Amino acid sequence: MPIKDLITEAMSLPVEDRAILADTILKSLNSPDSEMDRTWAAVAKRRLAELRSGQVEALPGDELFARIRKRFAA
Repeated sequence: MPIKDLITEAMSLPVEDRAILADTILKSLNSPDSEMDRTWAAVAKRRLAELRSGQVEALPGDELFARIRKRFAA
């Protein structure tokens, strides 16, 4: 099957199935690293605790991306 047809067929799937397909393909390119997964899980838990405790404040996404664009503007 040509790749174009495969992409067309994949795009016709429900969003949940496309997410599973994308995850499966990505995992085939970059095999999971359980140590790295544990490290990222620990970081995520720490950040969530910081948010919940009020130690840090969340920013709206548009504000965050505006700051990033300003910081990396050429």
